[in-house]
Amino acid sequence: MSAERLLPFLQHDMSSVVVYRGGQAVAAGRLLSDAAALAARLPRRSHAVNLCADRYQFTVAFLAAMHRRQITLLPSSEAVASLMALTTDYPDLYFLRDEPLAGLPDDRVLIYPSGLEGARAEAVPAFPDQMQAAIFFTSGSTGTPVANPRRWGALVDSARAAGQALGLASLQGAHILGTVPHQHSYGIESIIMLALQHGLAFHGARSLLPADIVGELARLPEPRILVTTPIHLRALVDYDGDFPDVGRIICATAPLAPELARKAEARLDTQLYEIYGCSEVGQIATRRTSQVSEWTCIAGIALDERAGDIWASGPSAARAAPLNDVIQMLGPDRFLLQGRKSDIVNIAGKRSSLSYLNHHLTAIPGVQDGIFVLPDGAGDFTRLTAYVVAPTVTAKEILAALRIHLDSAFLPRPIHFVDALPRNPLGKITADELERLQ
Repeated sequence: MSAERLLPFLQHDMSSVVVYRGGQAVAAGRLLSDAAALAARLPRRSHAVNLCADRYQFTVAFLAAMHRRQITLLPSSEAVASLMALTTDYPDLYFLRDEPLAGLPDDRVLIYPSGLEGARAEAVPAFPDQMQAAIFFTSGSTGTPVANPRRWGALVDSARAAGQALGLASLQGAHILGTVPHQHSYGIESIIMLALQHGLAFHGARSLLPADIVGELARLPEPRILVTTPIHLRALVDYDGDFPDVGRIICATAPLAPELARKAEARLDTQLYEIYGCSEVGQIATRRTSQVSEWTCIAGIALDERAGDIWASGPSAARAAPLNDVIQMLGPDRFLLQGRKSDIVNIAGKRSSLSYLNHHLTAIPGVQDGIFVLPDGAGDFTRLTAYVVAPTVTAKEILAALRIHLDSAFLPRPIHFVDALPRNPLGKITADELERLQ
């Protein structure tokens, strides 16, 4: 049996900046001392639901929970009913928040204390690689959230391998701005863990609007990394203003059209890398979307076929698991992604994927957002419908543009015009929201 590894929480010197928060640089030593002070105030419980919106306070609380050997729960929804439902499987949990939330019982809530005063940290804490650090929950886009445990070693190995694949060696001392929530696996892996395990710094807040993103980027020292989603990226490409220098863009959570990747690289004069992963396994592969269609697995991840399914496994994986996507393997570490299995639609004997259809819909000039929907109970000859945000475009113009690329079987009938689509902070539309949309 191999010896247990102890892996450090971060790779910074005590005086190195780890967070920019409210315009102020926070050193690693301050984060470590705050975490030790907070750990002393945590209740004697087994699980902590970390709901801190401030990235610095979230990270301090995450480390404090690890000090106490408490497992951090990261739910996909902050609705009170969803949060309280966690108590069924985790009866000993408590909630840690920046501020109160009506509806949660007081005896289960700890508000992040102000003015933490801890002894100066003398060393960076390290934790066993097999220690269970967190449990992520699926976003709900495919149904009821499912728990996905994550070992500390898997988080660290994945972050280190992803950084190598993303070319961070050329961006030493970079500063990360993210538009995604850190309670999601993509957010904590590509913002917080990436910074902690590569000696980088991250921005303490989450910016959403293009003008806010540009402004916050400009306030960060160079080099800069933007971690975002295709939805936010599309808005940035359309932004009418100048951009500060951005050393790298990292994008995930939904399929990214190569055309959008090329536009983003040209608009921000940078390189864009896309990450492919899932909650069960974690980060799996990367690609330079504007340049290649194939994906390359990060170090410590390999693919193999088992009983007709493609599995991902390896030291960087949270666990070995089958992938819910249609994948064409080009080797154990290279593949083409052809859409989610649940995305494949069969209309009049012809097959396509909803992701492919959505790509052509949102590529139409004047269409700000859009989605194809297969109606419930659809038969072989059922028409697809579409919901679009396009205040200056007509249905006739949309159909004419789609006919250039799509078989007539996939043209939407009818097209519903809406003011906005109910996307969550990751840019996804959950199964419940999709049902309400129809």
